[in-house]
Amino acid sequence: MEIQEVHSRSNAILDEVSRAVIADRQVLRTVLTGFLARGHVLLEDVPGTGKTLTARSYATALGLSFSRIQFTPDLLPSDVTGTHIFNEKTREFEFQPGPIFANIVLADEINRASPKTQSALLEAMEEGQVTVDGTTHTLPEPFFVIATQNPVEQEGTFPLPEAQKDRFIIKTSLGYPDEEGELEIINRRANRDTAMPGAQRVTNEQEATALREAPERIHTDPDVRRYITRLCRATREDSRVKTGVSPRATQRLFESSRALAAVNGRAYVTPDEVKAIAPVVLSHRLVLTADARVGNVSKRSVVEDLLENIEVPTVQYTAQQQSQPSAGDD
Repeated sequence: MEIQEVHSRSNAILDEVSRAVIADRQVLRTVLTGFLARGHVLLEDVPGTGKTLTARSYATALGLSFSRIQFTPDLLPSDVTGTHIFNEKTREFEFQPGPIFANIVLADEINRASPKTQSALLEAMEEGQVTVDGTTHTLPEPFFVIATQNPVEQEGTFPLPEAQKDRFIIKTSLGYPDEEGELEIINRRANRDTAMPGAQRVTNEQEATALREAPERIHTDPDVRRYITRLCRATREDSRVKTGVSPRATQRLFESSRALAAVNGRAYVTPDEVKAIAPVVLSHRLVLTADARVGNVSKRSVVEDLLENIEVPTVQYTAQQQSQPSAGDD
């Protein structure tokens, strides 16, 4: 799929999702970027801000299968991955797939489940497969998890383990709509006879797969690659940070920057794409020092400070690079 077609399809998807969800378009673009980067997205919001509707609308617009898992304290790992059930006719145990076997999976209120059940998602998110009773089962392709969580200070929540958070390429928030947006929610409800708005299909499974392949052909200048590396390494040297981001995060920032460039219709990555996506890729991976937490330092502010202080490269692209991705770029 050519880069301009990726740009056109991305805008069509965003337009369709926006018809169902009242949210900042930049946040919706960020979620789509996570899909194109072949990662998974974590949304942290209070109940009622449209997280479930957002996930369902993306599945519909992309033409992909959808499944919702409601995480609760009594949810078992087998309730997520599936289990073997005895077939009376064949006298054999047969695998019954769990709700995770879908293209887009909404892991709703993931931090209300126990850490053991949360960890059931780890293999699925990282490997695209699950292992049940020693047998490995491949998940559908494409496979994309949108997990939602309530703020950790709410009653009945379990903090996500660091290893689990690191599996999400992006963590962001829909937030509350502004006054006009909230009024628009009422106006839209007044003009239809169903409680839940809906999106229409824009692409199909084949096109959705092609969209995810497009970032692999996006050119990234060596100076931009070094900029990404320096930014990630700087998180390990900041006095406010106890544990900086891992090399995996460096790779994820690279992949997200390419995906955002593709969504923007650009055949190459600019430092602006890196700066735009870095806060939602890196912030949730940081572990702050006790002094920083007492001082109410936010993880996002640390990343934003680093973006201000690290020298931004000046990159010149040829006319050919600006119009067509390099097929050999990795």
